[in-house]
Amino acid sequence: MPVAEAVAIRKGLITYVGENAGDWCAEFGGKSSQTINLAGAAAYPGLTDAHGHLIGIGLREMTLNLEDTSSVTDLQDKLRVAVTEAAPDETIYGRGWIETHWPEGRFPTRQDLDAVATNNPVILERADGHASVVNTRALQAAGITGATESPFGGAINVDADGQPTGMLIDNAVSLVQKLMPELTQDRKREAYIKGAELYASRGWTGIHSMSVDPADIPMINSLANSGDIKIRVYNSVDLFPTRTEQTLTRVTQMKDVQNKLVTTRAVKLYSDGALGSRGAALLAPYSDDEKNTGLMLLRESQAKSILDAALRSGTQINTHAIGDRANRRVLDWYEEAFARVPKNQWAEQDPRWRIEHSQIVDLEDLPRFKALGVIPSMQPSHAIGDLHFAPDRLGKDRLAGAYAWRALIDSGAIIAGGSDAPVEVGDPRIEFYAATQRKDLKGFNNEDWNEEQKVTPEEALKMFTLWPAYGAFQEDEIGSLEVGKKADISVFATDMMTASGPDILTAKPVMTMVDGRLAFDGR
Repeated sequence: MPVAEAVAIRKGLITYVGENAGDWCAEFGGKSSQTINLAGAAAYPGLTDAHGHLIGIGLREMTLNLEDTSSVTDLQDKLRVAVTEAAPDETIYGRGWIETHWPEGRFPTRQDLDAVATNNPVILERADGHASVVNTRALQAAGITGATESPFGGAINVDADGQPTGMLIDNAVSLVQKLMPELTQDRKREAYIKGAELYASRGWTGIHSMSVDPADIPMINSLANSGDIKIRVYNSVDLFPTRTEQTLTRVTQMKDVQNKLVTTRAVKLYSDGALGSRGAALLAPYSDDEKNTGLMLLRESQAKSILDAALRSGTQINTHAIGDRANRRVLDWYEEAFARVPKNQWAEQDPRWRIEHSQIVDLEDLPRFKALGVIPSMQPSHAIGDLHFAPDRLGKDRLAGAYAWRALIDSGAIIAGGSDAPVEVGDPRIEFYAATQRKDLKGFNNEDWNEEQKVTPEEALKMFTLWPAYGAFQEDEIGSLEVGKKADISVFATDMMTASGPDILTAKPVMTMVDGRLAFDGR
């Protein structure tokens, strides 16, 4: 029964799904039940963002937001405003710029920032979170010169004279970490609350929150218990190889914490960088940078010890992999761990390990996801942004396995759909549109975009409902409107299942319900 007319809820659980006939409300909702007439709006199983960064979503609302920056000049103008508001020597931090559509056609440089800010260290993070541009003052404060060696998994970009350009890629960003504004407990608390409120207002009932600081878990649990966080949160905590045993032990303990909205049972690893900043690890060199094959951020020896320990502790592994080399390596590492650790030592017989992003996959590796039981966790909006520059980075041939939603689903894999906010906007309408239309927000695509990889509306709905539930071991509780499941429901004024492409983007969020309680009411 793919479409129903009425849903009854009692004590947070769905008790009826069916026709709007008879006295179903009183019978299944209780004598004192209240009827909500949606007046033509469409209700869906609660939409879940299977890959976002909840604290980053909140912080984006609280800091210099560079999302809509249109050029180097525009970046300078926005920085100029921030400089007038900053105290002397205070670090100015912003995030969200992406240069791929700028008229200058290049990364910003320290000289661009120096023209506006000389007395304040400046750190401006690229939208993908895998690169930052800094000014000369920040380089000097961090002791970075032309002679500074790049750390493993990072790159300090230099100019023709061997001097830093100001661009720091992946792990090289850690060299300026000490200059970052302090993230106090109060600021973290505000960010988590703002992020959850924003997500509820957009129609999300849940988020798989990635790269969470393990120390923040008690705060997140507390905020959910107090009602300050009203959406469901599935945490995937950051794991640093030097703290493997300590982190896995903490996750095992957190898994048993009883909280109606918050679950913690996974860790997040990073195998490579991002495509836009040429940090994604490729099997062959970048088409527009023939000396560069990207960066692996995780050593095989580190991966082995982490994966073996995770199988024995029952911890879910969610590994970031964007390039085809990184995806192959992670699939190899997973397969080897599954074979190396005897199954009678697995604490979880169905581990449901994931690869986060799975963006560029060699065609030979696509069937391996289903064969290994690995879940590709993918963000449709990446395709409609990246495909403006991906052909330059990869060439036409490698695009065959890029953002290959159709091929993965046809192979039998399920896709946990997300947004990767604050890298992307974090709007379910954009994600649904991108998955079903495979066009950018202006309606553009071409032969490079491989339109045959788009999905049906029914598949897109699963990507943001039932399949994320499966990816979080929650498919028996949420993900569909069925009797006995929790009443997580997303309501939009327009039915996105039947709407034309552009109409999907303007569908107004009407109501967001979690556990039968309103997390957002836009009526």
